[in-house]
Amino acid sequence: MTGQDWLEKDFYAALGVPKDADADAIKKAYRKQARQFHPDKNPGDPKAEEKFKSVGEAYAVLSDPEQRKQYDALRTMAGGGARFSAGSGGPSSGAGFEDLFGDMFGSSTGAGGPRMRYTSTTGAQGQPGFEDIFSGMFGGGGFGSRRRPQRGADVTTSARLPFRNAVEGSTVQLTTEGRTMTVRIPPGVHDGQKIRLRGKGRPGVAGGEAGDLIVTVHVEPHPLFTLDGKNLRLTVPITFDEAALGATIEVPTLDGRTVKVKVPAGTPSGRTLRVRRKGLSQKNGPDGDLLVTVNVVVPSRLSSKAKEAVKAFAEANDGVDPREGLRELASR
Repeated sequence: MTGQDWLEKDFYAALGVPKDADADAIKKAYRKQARQFHPDKNPGDPKAEEKFKSVGEAYAVLSDPEQRKQYDALRTMAGGGARFSAGSGGPSSGAGFEDLFGDMFGSSTGAGGPRMRYTSTTGAQGQPGFEDIFSGMFGGGGFGSRRRPQRGADVTTSARLPFRNAVEGSTVQLTTEGRTMTVRIPPGVHDGQKIRLRGKGRPGVAGGEAGDLIVTVHVEPHPLFTLDGKNLRLTVPITFDEAALGATIEVPTLDGRTVKVKVPAGTPSGRTLRVRRKGLSQKNGPDGDLLVTVNVVVPSRLSSKAKEAVKAFAEANDGVDPREGLRELASR
């Protein structure tokens, strides 16, 4: 985009916002119009396509604080956006090109007096021309040069996934800033994890590369399983006799099958048993494990026969104190 484009185009009008609009108002206006005039919603409509381009062009300038500052300054000097004229301007037309620069550099000698004249050349005999003046003011290469390529801004959004989709990977559709895109979420993502998708953000300016899309993934909890790296965790209940005497129990896996787990005799509540290769499948490297934490369940009601058995067990273990030594440890 050239400097003359900035003079001729009213980016505020393109977005339908006042000149003192803040960044949030500008972004909101852009998103609304981008959705309205997106080519996907207006197939074969050249006017809508042109409008979509114009609001994108306007947003690229006004969303960048430095570019917006330069744009406002340039159009203020130009009297609001008309082309510079070589005349002095009339009483109804406002200051002309020479009046503006005469005031800036002190070359005016008053109404009707001689004035320094400026041209759109690059200068003669070592003197700066019109383009050189604006190059120094705005850091560009003059009205005839192209803007430097600038990388597009990153865009942030979020996606909510069921636990199984997060574990196995999923393809989701995301809509952000008026654009709908299909995004592949890799398997094994965690709740709160951020995924960076290269080149899916805002387009670059003047041939610059596009920004990235940063997706924050929110994983819905599973009633049984939790994710621990490439491992899966779950808690299963076992009876007192299974914990005391040992047992082989069946526990479910994420694929709907079951696997047998050996509970050693004397296993306390809260111990975690590892089942190899029953966690997440890995393309590179070994699969994760299934981590089974046992919880010894105490029945809330006992039959008369069960009560007699428990009493007999207590009598057989008379003198055994599982809390022995706690008092000494507490006093240290």
